[in-house]
Amino acid sequence: MKYSEFTIDDKIKKLEGPIFVFGASGFIGANFIENIAKNRKDYYAITHDSNIAWRLRLLNIPFENIIHCDITSKHSVDSAFKKYNPKSVFNFAAHGAYSKQTDTNLIHETNYIGTLNILQACENVSCYIHAGTSSEYGTNCVAPKENEELHPNSHYAVSKASTNFLIEYFAKYYNVPAINLRLYSVYGKWEEPDRLIPRLIENVRKEKLPPFVSPEISRDFLYVTDCIEAFFDSALNITPEIYGESFNIASGKKVTIAELVELCRKEFCINDKPEWNSMNDRKWDLQDWYGNADKANEKLKWRCKTKLADGLKLTFDWQNEINYEENILPSFEDRKLNRKISCVIACYKDAQAIPMMYERLIKMFSELKVRYEIIFVNDCSPDNTDEVIAEICNKDSNVIGIKHSRNFGSQAAFVSGMEISTGDGVVLMDGDLQDPPEIIPDFYAKWIEGYEVVYGVRVKREMSPVMGLLYKAFYRIFSKLSYIKIPVDAGDFSLIDKKVVKELIKLPETEQFLRGLRAWVGFNQIGVPYVRPERMFGVSTNNWRKNIAWAKKAIFSFSFLPLEFLSFFGLVLTGISFLALITQVILKFIMPDTPQGLTTVIVLVLFFGGIQLLAVSIIGEYISKIFEETKKRPKFIRTSIRKGNKNYNTSDKIENFISERQTND
Repeated sequence: MKYSEFTIDDKIKKLEGPIFVFGASGFIGANFIENIAKNRKDYYAITHDSNIAWRLRLLNIPFENIIHCDITSKHSVDSAFKKYNPKSVFNFAAHGAYSKQTDTNLIHETNYIGTLNILQACENVSCYIHAGTSSEYGTNCVAPKENEELHPNSHYAVSKASTNFLIEYFAKYYNVPAINLRLYSVYGKWEEPDRLIPRLIENVRKEKLPPFVSPEISRDFLYVTDCIEAFFDSALNITPEIYGESFNIASGKKVTIAELVELCRKEFCINDKPEWNSMNDRKWDLQDWYGNADKANEKLKWRCKTKLADGLKLTFDWQNEINYEENILPSFEDRKLNRKISCVIACYKDAQAIPMMYERLIKMFSELKVRYEIIFVNDCSPDNTDEVIAEICNKDSNVIGIKHSRNFGSQAAFVSGMEISTGDGVVLMDGDLQDPPEIIPDFYAKWIEGYEVVYGVRVKREMSPVMGLLYKAFYRIFSKLSYIKIPVDAGDFSLIDKKVVKELIKLPETEQFLRGLRAWVGFNQIGVPYVRPERMFGVSTNNWRKNIAWAKKAIFSFSFLPLEFLSFFGLVLTGISFLALITQVILKFIMPDTPQGLTTVIVLVLFFGGIQLLAVSIIGEYISKIFEETKKRPKFIRTSIRKGNKNYNTSDKIENFISERQTND
């Protein structure tokens, strides 16, 4: 039996594995993954950005089958290939195909540099099938054959045309089994809701039509199932004779927008009449744009099987089945229904724990089906923390590494991370794994319920009974002394809503005690119990001196009782002294032989002297806090910020990076 006679399921089973699918969170990639996942387990959905992985979330792709890889980082790509050793590689990753994707550098980095990095890693693969585009033809877009000249007319088209030559070069000079498929106007399930056909079908289901551009604009519409079958056919029919070649994947039929609308009106019985000439912001758009797929028919044994009317009906049925308005639209448009969590991790002497922390967080976020970013703050750790964080950043663009100029303390590290976070909620954690990532889903559940601050309550600590007792005693004493209600046994480990984070960041005080400030700002708060394990690696950086300093910081930041106690004690002692004086005078007249002596005087002097020194020391603590706050020094100094394979290591670059994130947020 020829491959062309196989079903899609049969073809998937014939592929040599493991299978890599780059750009798996995109429209075509998600359809590709959906079909593979039904038939085998040795596949990996590769995505670079958790922010756009809503399709994988709705498809319930297992965590074990998702790889976070930044293809613009050679290190990230090489690491993925080395670890999983794929045999069949499909690349759907691209940027710039949509008018809203306007970052020129990112277009070229993703489409060209990303492909270069993947091709360089394809030393032992059975096939590399690349998702090219008919945009490579540019102005030469009327049914061109593959050997005709390319006249690209946009950055996206230029980058993809360049990639075409790159694939040809690697196939010819390095014998990489690679081909390029030039896709035309693919449509169908999982396409972005703001695109033409999804928007058209969405309106048709409501028995109306959306506004359109010029009716004369034409396209070559290809149903997504036919498109992904072209990739399976390519992988199964690739031979050395066609290494490096390009193939048009098209229906070969020119369809104007007017014809598309009339077809919909006829098939779905729509009485609404179309409105034309709405704004078209794509300056590079062309009127006639359709293809010739003869070469793919001949050499890849591929055929376009789905008529446009049938494809529109399939899209219509899919939108109904998946409950489009409740599942797809919110996931695509509403951040609150597709929430993002920023995890800020304070790191000091945690180099051994950080990789394990990252793996556990990724697993947890994938199972939780949320968007994420992880911000490691290296608070000038003396070990190799910086190198470990850089390694993780290189393979996952959702990870950010911050480095401080010196050790400013965990509170400053948390604030440093919170300032650049872009999540709807921020999780604060220590880097030593004493704050288990597996507790975050419990935080998340309470957050979804409407709580704006969810903090961990340490019901048990894995430590010596004496230390555990002292910690419990301190929290209860501190709670009684504080002028606000501060939860007992609650550390920094928490999930804080974005609006609360903004209020915390705005607080001007230099010396911060976040678990107190978290209570001070108010909002709707609740605790989640958990057992705090021992430090997994190394020894704790805490000691008696640091613990006492923490206690003093907490008490003198959130309590006036020491001063009130001094006032009360001074008043009581003054009263006692006055009574003693009167008693002494009376006894002098009544009992002339009343004992007198130096010992009594010395004891009284030492007692009152000690009280005075205690009072001065307590007042001094408050004065020292005033002194510290009046200096207005920065809470921390960043020396670099790393995101992906980019390192911002000058003050101007750091400021621009922060400003850009705040603007985008």
